[in-house]
Formats: sequence, structure tokens, C-alpha cells
Amino acid sequence: MSAVNVRNDVGEAHGLLRAEDLEANRDIGVNDVQPFGSGTDGYGGEDIENTAVVAYLPTMIQRVSIIAGWMTLAFIVFVTLSPIDARPVLAPPQVERFAAFALLGLAFILAYPARWQLVVVLVLGSAVGLEMLQLLTQDRHARVLDALVKATGGICGISAGQLILFLLRTSTSRAR
Repeated sequence: MSAVNVRNDVGEAHGLLRAEDLEANRDIGVNDVQPFGSGTDGYGGEDIENTAVVAYLPTMIQRVSIIAGWMTLAFIVFVTLSPIDARPVLAPPQVERFAAFALLGLAFILAYPARWQLVVVLVLGSAVGLEMLQLLTQDRHARVLDALVKATGGICGISAGQLILFLLRTSTSRAR
């Protein structure tokens, strides 16, 4: 019974080892092969195109953005409606409001790019609705300026997300 070198078997099966390495019976496995980038000269002299990664990128961004968007909204609801003493302070209040809603808008537009109208309604509705819900708490106050800062941050985040989606579409179409 002979020992099987799994690393070489995998390397041979996927064509990652050179023929001269195999003929010389060198102990080189998949983990020993140096990676090469898109458009570089491969082992057989052919150009290597990495379109699978480019095609996968929008799907990965969308999945991560769905989770990030809903977690951001939950955090914003907690921070907005919790007692003022429980609220974390990272920057001046207006900067925090703008940044939080910019992140919310960015995450939701990347998560749901085909439903941009719904994203706008959700982000702006959250800004105004959460500000109005502060009237129900004893130690918080609702201000029109705060709602405007939140809405402006949300619109800026949505706009940045639309720009990212546009750039992703153009880079994906070039890769094909």
C-alpha cells in the first residue's frame, strides 16, 4: 500500500502544477503554488480571466448589506429611544445623526438596489418617525433640525450607494 500525496492529487486535478514539476516528481502541492492575478500569463501561456470573482462581488455585497442595514436600523432605534444616559457618545450629536443615517441609507440601497423608492421611504420615514417617537419618552425631545440632519444623511448614503452600484455595474460589464 502506497501513501497518497493529497496535495499533489488536488493540484493535478485542478491543473495547478506544471508538467515539468510532475515529471521531476517534486513534492509540490496546491499550497505551494504561487497565486497569479487576472490578466497575467498563466502556466500554459494563456491569459487568465477572473470573472467569477467579479460576478460574485455584487451578490456578496448585497448579502452583507442586508444584515448591516437591519442591524444599523435596530441600533438607531435603540439609541434614539433609549434614555439619554444609555446613549453612547462618539462625536457631536449632529455628526452622529448624519453618519448613522448615511450608513443606513448606504446599507439599504446596496441591499435592495431594485427597490430604491422603498429604501428612500424607509430611510426618510425612519428619520421623521423616530424623531416623533422621542415625544413619547420623558428625557428626549424631538426637533425639526434633528430630523432634517437625519434625512440629509440618509439621502447622502443612498446617493453614495447608487454611485457604488453604478461603478460595480460598469466594472462587471467590462469584465465580461
